[in-house]
Amino acid sequence: MSIVAIIPARGGSKRIPRKNIKLFHGQPMLAYSIRAAQNSGLFDRIVVSTDDEEIAAMARQLGAETPFVRPAELADDFSTTVDVIRHSVLALQQQGEPVDYACCIYATAPFVQPQYLQQGLQQLQAHPDKAYAFSVTTFPFPIQRAIRINAAGEIEAMHPEHRNTRSQDLEEAYHDAGQFYWARAQAWIERAVVFSSQSLAVILPRYLVQDIDTQEDWLRAEFMYDSLLASGTIC
Repeated sequence: MSIVAIIPARGGSKRIPRKNIKLFHGQPMLAYSIRAAQNSGLFDRIVVSTDDEEIAAMARQLGAETPFVRPAELADDFSTTVDVIRHSVLALQQQGEPVDYACCIYATAPFVQPQYLQQGLQQLQAHPDKAYAFSVTTFPFPIQRAIRINAAGEIEAMHPEHRNTRSQDLEEAYHDAGQFYWARAQAWIERAVVFSSQSLAVILPRYLVQDIDTQEDWLRAEFMYDSLLASGTIC
C-alpha cells in the first residue's frame, strides 16, 4: 500500500506575494506542512506540486520531493485543489507509484499537527464506503445570527427567523479548517465531491485554525503561533 502526501504550492500568490516560502517565525511557511507530514510517520513519499523552481528547490531542501512540474493551466487563480491533487496522483502513477491514499496538505498550514493527520487516515481506513476525511472546526458564533450590510449601508439579518432564538437552541455549524484532505486515490481521480456525505470530519480545536489569505490573516496567525508556542501547545 502506498500513502503519499501532496502539498500544493504554486508560485503566483497575489494577496501575500511568495506566501508559500515567506518566512513565518524564522522558517519558510512551506516547512511547517512538510515537517508535520514527516513527523506523522504516515507517508511513503512527501511530494510538493509546484510550477515554481524556487519553491521546488526549497521543498527539496526541506526534505520533500518534486518529481514533476505542475502545468501552467493548473497554477492560476482558478485552479481547484481537487484538479491539482488529481494531476499529482496521475503523474505519480504514470511514474510507477501505485498510490492508494493521498493526503493534500496545504502549504500555508503552520498549525497542522501530526496527530490529526494520523486521525484522518485512521477514520478513512475504518470507513471503506467513504471517499474523504478532512479537517473542520466550529464557527465561534452561531451562523444563524449572521448579518449583512446592504448597498445602502443598512444592517440586515441573514436569517431573520432566528432573531430571537436562544443561541443554545441553534444548531452548531462547522467550516473547512483549510489544513488537509485525505482521500483514496480513486476519489481524487474521479473528482469526487468533497463537501458531501462521502466525507468524514476530523474536528480541530479553533485555536489551531487560521486561514492565511491576507496580511491581516498572517499577522493573526503570528500572534496565535506565539501564544501556542509559549503555552507548549505546539513545538
